[in-house]
Amino acid sequence: MSNSRILVIGACGQVGTELVENLADKFGRDRVIASDIRDEANFDVPYLRLDVLDRNGVRQAVIDHEITEVYHLAAMLSATAEQKPDLGWQLNMDSLFNVLDLAKEGILKKIFWPSSIAVFGPTTPRQSTPQRTIIEPTTVYGISKQAGERWCEYYHDRWGVDVRSIRYPGLIGWKSLPGGGTTDYAVDIYHQALASGNYECFLNADTSLPMMYMSDAVKATMDIMQAPADQIKIRSSYNISAMSFNPDEVANSIRDHISDFGITYKPDFRQEIAGNWPASIDDQEARQDWGWSHSYDLDAMTTDMLENLAKLLKATD
Repeated sequence: MSNSRILVIGACGQVGTELVENLADKFGRDRVIASDIRDEANFDVPYLRLDVLDRNGVRQAVIDHEITEVYHLAAMLSATAEQKPDLGWQLNMDSLFNVLDLAKEGILKKIFWPSSIAVFGPTTPRQSTPQRTIIEPTTVYGISKQAGERWCEYYHDRWGVDVRSIRYPGLIGWKSLPGGGTTDYAVDIYHQALASGNYECFLNADTSLPMMYMSDAVKATMDIMQAPADQIKIRSSYNISAMSFNPDEVANSIRDHISDFGITYKPDFRQEIAGNWPASIDDQEARQDWGWSHSYDLDAMTTDMLENLAKLLKATD
């Protein structure tokens, strides 16, 4: 790992923002390059403007910077992809092939690509969803993640590509704004709690979904990439989980800090998406194979979110 050079694609997103920082702290700022479609970005590591659909551009960036590992985070998320299905499919699938093929050729040594609980659908068991189960997604995002999982396993089995993946649940962090996902209410609710003391939720009060605090998600991402290859027994994508909750439970957790916090409900098209996803996840295989464990439950996350967002708001006043 000491000689690895890491490229994070989609670095300006919710996961990438914190992942770049953690990778740089661990491996050195000269060994990590951040990239995204934006012309400029504020990172403490070198930054490249990179269109992940530009196959030749991605290839040249990897070769020019002697990249050995890619964290490929660029994707169009669930709610946004439902509005732009053709573009969602193109971005999510073509970009994956652009990276997998570089590893197939031996140019890249290791790839991280995230899947999602969006691979599951209405026929999947909703409680303690097992690692291996019925997968019949109903969204463009979920279909693309299901296809991506199969291709990752295929590239590993056929060409020995060292690709590793986890199925992210809903992710919550304070360092970046929501990015167009169905679980994004659980980020925005904290912002609105501090800004106005009220939140109008686009899901029903009792819609439970698997969730994870961003620091745990980044830890899982780095842990699976650093595990010995023989410990990674699943090359499609691992279930991982930390907690499950519904909007009403988040609101009550916030009221422990902001007693008069108010929440109202106005479900939109995202309610139907959420209703087809699991309420809780069984992640025993990740815990057994490469030692996955989480640190944050709902109340610990709420405390940390509100403290950090309050500091952020104060700093920008």
